[in-house]
Amino acid sequence: MTDNICLTMRDICKIFPGVVALDQVSFELRRGEVHILLGENGAGKSTLVKILSGAYRKTSGSISLYGLETDFVDPSQAQTKGIATIYQEFNLIPHLTVAENIFLGREATYFSGILDQKAMNIKAQALLNELGVQINAERQVRMLGVAEQQMVEVAKALSLDASILIMDEPTSALTEKEINELFLTIRKLKKNGVSIIYISHRMEELFEIGDRVTVLRDGKHVATCPIAETNKDALIRMMVDRELKEHYPRQKPSKGDEILRIENLNISPVLKNINLVLCRGEILGIAGLLGSGRTELARAIFGLDKPDTGTFYVRGELAQISSPAKAIDLKIGFLTEDRKQQGLVLDLSLKDNICLPSVKRLSHFGVVNNREETEIAEYYIKELSIRTPGIMQKVLYLSGGNQQKVVICKWLCSQAEILIFDEPTRGIDVASKVEIYQLMNDLTARGAAVLMISSDLPEIMGMSDRILVMHEGKINAEYSNAEVTQEKILQSALGAA
Repeated sequence: MTDNICLTMRDICKIFPGVVALDQVSFELRRGEVHILLGENGAGKSTLVKILSGAYRKTSGSISLYGLETDFVDPSQAQTKGIATIYQEFNLIPHLTVAENIFLGREATYFSGILDQKAMNIKAQALLNELGVQINAERQVRMLGVAEQQMVEVAKALSLDASILIMDEPTSALTEKEINELFLTIRKLKKNGVSIIYISHRMEELFEIGDRVTVLRDGKHVATCPIAETNKDALIRMMVDRELKEHYPRQKPSKGDEILRIENLNISPVLKNINLVLCRGEILGIAGLLGSGRTELARAIFGLDKPDTGTFYVRGELAQISSPAKAIDLKIGFLTEDRKQQGLVLDLSLKDNICLPSVKRLSHFGVVNNREETEIAEYYIKELSIRTPGIMQKVLYLSGGNQQKVVICKWLCSQAEILIFDEPTRGIDVASKVEIYQLMNDLTARGAAVLMISSDLPEIMGMSDRILVMHEGKINAEYSNAEVTQEKILQSALGAA
């Protein structure tokens, strides 16, 4: 079996200022296997693969590739050794085309050195077609949705002809169809001898695509075993060192007064005659396929997009939501699906990010009360169990899951009563998901209301009191929690009446 090992990482340590991210972690990868890397947010998964990909330098330890000891000082060096990475946070340049992003740094040129745009477009389109996605290689990346950008990242990695492919949450923004296409591609790569390190918090995927699994906890190696010899509950116990009795712990408070009403909302061509009511104490789920209008609906409620027609009522009063500032004044908060680009200021501290929407409330005669900001930030960091050396740590250095918690904190700090959660648990580990679900329970118990958009059908069904299903910009169906099934949601999302 030793001859079949392509990668060995021994006793890897990585120390950041005030944080031991990895503590003597060892990991092996075999040729042609999908090796799952599992753990809570902050367990060290992304740090380990960033060391392998050359994005981080290890503090100590050794790396052997095909039996030869090696080290990578930067990502380009790792790529030349056949290692390609698809990060959880996208690494795309918005104003360039899809093809230009895929071949960035490896552009096709004529003998004269002039860019051969046509050749790049043809090669890129072939890669996209192989993945089974309908994306034009000549389109600018900034015009694509999150799921489409994810597939561009996959195509970019495949274009490198890598022998080792690292996938960090590759399906977190994909629809069921796109996930199936990706899994077909992964199986083809395995047959061709490509080895894959696969990070995901979607537990059901691990047993469908994985061969072995390694669990990390608090920066340390816990266990490695064949995926066929374990189960979901055992993996969760290894990840969190405790049992999670209820994955969707919805507690249903009594439904209160109407807090938001939308009538005849239209934004051509993405939203068509939207009517909905949200009440205090309620979680209203919004389901639908990519492009159905879910995110556009959230943006309109938060004042980011101007409707062609439509009327909003907040707490029974006619409301003009002409901007995000107006929405915040009306106590509306919006957790976006893209936390990195739209939800956080990465170079600012946890304290600054948490208090950002509340600066007006925390200011006295134009001067921000620093002591009050500090107390509030410390309270929410403790309340949501955010792993950080302190409130002044830059959000940039937090794990993806902890960054998501910071976004939630800032809307809690703003005292929002209407919370729009767009993919609230994207890239979040199982234990953190339960914490966020409990937070939703606490919010609704206090009389707030949550509008939750999610591509995760078990999540939508497990946490929503009512579910609206969107199709081509319209609300195509409404279900109560008691009557809904996955089949009904999918049929409605595909257009069945």
